[in-house]
Amino acid sequence: MKIAIVLGTRPEIIKMAPIIKELESKKVDYFIVHSGQHYSYNMDQVFFEQLNLPKPTYNIRIGSGTHAEETGKALIGIEKVLLTERPDVVLVQGDTNTTLSGALAAAKLMIKVGHVEAGLRSFDRGMPEELNRVMVDHLSDYLFAPTRKAEENLLNEGIKDGIFVTGNTIVDAVYQNLNLVKDVNVVEMLDVDADDFFLLTLHRQENVDNRQRLSNIVKGLQLIGQEFDVPIVYPIHPRTKRRLKEFGISLPSFIRLIEPLDYLSFLKLESSAKLILTDSGGVQEEACILRVPCVTIRYNTERPETLDVGANVLAGTEPETILEKTKMMLSRKRAWPNPFGDGKAAERIVEIVLSEAK
Repeated sequence: MKIAIVLGTRPEIIKMAPIIKELESKKVDYFIVHSGQHYSYNMDQVFFEQLNLPKPTYNIRIGSGTHAEETGKALIGIEKVLLTERPDVVLVQGDTNTTLSGALAAAKLMIKVGHVEAGLRSFDRGMPEELNRVMVDHLSDYLFAPTRKAEENLLNEGIKDGIFVTGNTIVDAVYQNLNLVKDVNVVEMLDVDADDFFLLTLHRQENVDNRQRLSNIVKGLQLIGQEFDVPIVYPIHPRTKRRLKEFGISLPSFIRLIEPLDYLSFLKLESSAKLILTDSGGVQEEACILRVPCVTIRYNTERPETLDVGANVLAGTEPETILEKTKMMLSRKRAWPNPFGDGKAAERIVEIVLSEAK
């Protein structure tokens, strides 16, 4: 059996890493196709190095562009690879344009598709990621749902076969790498104290491409700065950096802007933060696993399990609400359970693929 791993962005690399390591340990014939959707050293190559992953067999180097440009270039490039390699199964992860391109290319060639992290839904079709999730799930033969809620979403859409509740590979990744971050000195280098700073991530299209929304979020951060005497550390995303400049929006001085971080440094910051403010789905999961209070700067989430256990709250983008929800999360005890599994999702996924795709 030959398996293709298709990925293209930072979150896909992190969440596919445990599966790649499991394939290695079982000596399975596989290869990696990298779309190049994320292509800078800090957003891409450093993750392969730190996670001790083999270099991709193929790199299509699509770069950034419009949704159509990214998806179209990736679709063409991935199809060429699949026609050459003829794998038995293509594994894709998450909800990116690379994910959709990999699934569509494989399905059109009658190659089995496995979707890692299937069944997530925000129920907001205004998010491009939601469109990708829905389409990939309906193209897939094997749907690796991380939770029962995700399974329920798939069943509600009429998908009956090929669903497996495996847990989320992000738990595997966090557990496998948490010991490695003990010697990472990023907190000291930033001259902040553990459990005495807030961590911010902000990159979603619906937030940063909308001038009014982005302005409101910054006002909310200003209110937080006035209320709490702690720095906010922000590894700024290239997209947000461009938009702030384009819109002429300045960030308050207590926000410590830094370049995007490697995985281990970011994991160390997450685990050391007093609170995390984010619009990222993956960061919501990691904060929950690490038991760090999370405030999500969105009106919906495809990770409702984080809300259910009390690890996370939706704040939207209104300034006063962002402050109010921050106060709320800081008052909560950090004792919630982890709803995303036991750290053995990759093992289950590989076992299922090897047994089902014979």
